[in-house]
Amino acid sequence: MTDESAGRRDTDLVQRTWQLLQPGEIELNGLVVHTGFDGSQETQMHQATLEVGEIIAEAAGHDPTDTYVESGNDDPEFSSNQHQGLTLDGEEFVWECQQLLRDGAFDVVFYYEASADHEAVQAAAREAGYEVTGVRGDADSPADALE
Repeated sequence: MTDESAGRRDTDLVQRTWQLLQPGEIELNGLVVHTGFDGSQETQMHQATLEVGEIIAEAAGHDPTDTYVESGNDDPEFSSNQHQGLTLDGEEFVWECQQLLRDGAFDVVFYYEASADHEAVQAAAREAGYEVTGVRGDADSPADALE
């Protein structure tokens, strides 16, 4: 893949992420986690999903041990590559993600309440070794949403 096609792919993904954050019942931010995991590395991709979910839970003020993941395998409402992080007490929304296999590698797109510390999420995910792109839901356009 050329740098130009990678740039178009990332621009498209950021635009789609931003659109999903737009007016809803709650204000959301997003995080795109770019992995090098291919379709044969689902276990590693799943572990990365859980790790980033815990980072988001902490930034949202939750103890990660007080949350669980609702997955497509657990509920017919979700596809196998869509997951939600919920609190044990009250099943409150903490985060949601979609695992997208694109150009042979997974990108994981997370959505979470804007009240979570967006900068802390990005910093902790980068510190854990992930390549991430932050997407602000309150931006006026996809180009303004990048962090």
